[in-house]
Amino acid sequence: MAEIDWQALHDAAVAATERAYVPYSRFPVGAAALVDDGRIVAGANIENAAYGVTLCAECSLVSAMVMGGGGRIVAFACVNGAGERLMPCGRCRQLLFEHAAPGMLLDTVSGIRTMAEVLPDAFGPAQLDEYAEHEEREHRG
Repeated sequence: MAEIDWQALHDAAVAATERAYVPYSRFPVGAAALVDDGRIVAGANIENAAYGVTLCAECSLVSAMVMGGGGRIVAFACVNGAGERLMPCGRCRQLLFEHAAPGMLLDTVSGIRTMAEVLPDAFGPAQLDEYAEHEEREHRG
């Protein structure tokens, strides 16, 4: 993968804030990611009067990536409506982890960090596979 154009990711995240649907919080969030096939995908938060079904920017980004052909996230940026960097919450870090390329980088409020730095000891598909293998061995005796 070529060098990451962080400014392009930041710009795409800022542009995504213009598509945010935020009638309740009035706090637009945009996110953008570089996918391992070279695409830049973006997402914005989509609120709902029933707050629990609100989608964060990271959710809409991952949905757009999966629906647009899949892939793995190589680099990620997230901003508020003023273009200031935001750190993904724990839930969103877990979502990003699930779709991360090895060594995925995030442009965070404290600089460029790896996914392992922002979500140490993460739980994901590998742990489910390990558990299933363990259970299978136990049942075989």
